[in-house]
Amino acid sequence: MTTAPTITTTRLQLRHHRIDDFEPMAAMFATDWSRYMGGPVSRSDMWRWLASEVGSWSLLGFGSWAVDLRENGECIGQVGVNKPANFPEVELGWMVYPAHEGKGFAFEAADAVRDWAFGPRGLNTLVSYIDPENERSIALAERLGATRDDAADLPEGETPAETLVYRHPAPGALH
Repeated sequence: MTTAPTITTTRLQLRHHRIDDFEPMAAMFATDWSRYMGGPVSRSDMWRWLASEVGSWSLLGFGSWAVDLRENGECIGQVGVNKPANFPEVELGWMVYPAHEGKGFAFEAADAVRDWAFGPRGLNTLVSYIDPENERSIALAERLGATRDDAADLPEGETPAETLVYRHPAPGALH
């Protein structure tokens, strides 16, 4: 089985998911907090979601990482490079649990994963699919240097009223 490489940043460690990541994720995704990510999500759907992201490492050579604080090992969210069957392109996605939002953790994790995707993984394109009402994610995509791409294909079954596409530049193209 292929697993996620460990990536260490100043404050975070990104690692392959473990079974003990499931319960906190299922609890968070069962709430309205997950509305911008297709939620609320049932436990059984969350299980399939997490299993597909973990299994993606074996099938595609990329997937999601759990995001831990280096100082105490607490899991505070996830970041990933994913391409489920309904996505026309590979996506960089992120989420940080509410208690840890607004502290720059999502930027730190997504920045490191973007660099991995374009560097060691060798991808040449990367997008983020974002709900138009998710102002925090839009701001983060723009902070990462991504620009809105209204000409890009949307995930199957989604409309521009439901999903915006932000295209990420390769790290060398950032100013």
